[in-house]
Amino acid sequence: MFESLTKAVINFFSTIFFSRKNVKLGIYGPPNGGKTTLANRICKDWTGTTMGSASPIPHETREVKLKEKIEIKKGNKRLSFNLVDTPGIATKIDYEDFLKYKMGEKEAKSRAKEATKGVIESIKWMDNMDCVLVVLDAVQNPYSQVNLTIIGNLAARNVPLLICANKMDLKKANLKKVESAFPQYKVIGISAEKGIGMEEFYSSLFKLVK
Repeated sequence: MFESLTKAVINFFSTIFFSRKNVKLGIYGPPNGGKTTLANRICKDWTGTTMGSASPIPHETREVKLKEKIEIKKGNKRLSFNLVDTPGIATKIDYEDFLKYKMGEKEAKSRAKEATKGVIESIKWMDNMDCVLVVLDAVQNPYSQVNLTIIGNLAARNVPLLICANKMDLKKANLKKVESAFPQYKVIGISAEKGIGMEEFYSSLFKLVK
């Protein structure tokens, strides 16, 4: 009877722990990897709202965005966190790259300037993260300098991370290549847009924020 009571007390406080734990969960990655699409998917799944606008034009997100107190549930466990969607990190931003999207020169230069500030802001926020989702385009080469820089910076800060190989709904997506590039980390294949792999994603998220 004493053992049963002890287990009940432990389970009770365990439930409180999961319901009250609040962490900063950052979403990082290169431009157009699907960071905001994943942020919107998480918010829609658990709050019924969206977080930001996504676009095929690089650097659509140019300021850090915060969504507070998102709570997800799995069985009797609950996890509450503040979701931080960050601008895409790039090693070079040239206004001429935006001209191909039918932007005028003035608008392109303004976007490039804002995007550069966004990259700096993203890197600064790394120091505030409890854990991070690194969103990579599974169609693109994972061995890029940008990807190595992002993961290297997080590793240097000892920030726990989960790599999300996004766009797995596309034929050229290659999960094994992403896994081979970063064998020391957990990699899951998802399609944030289509909702593919989200069950495994949420299970992995609980393990990440344990």
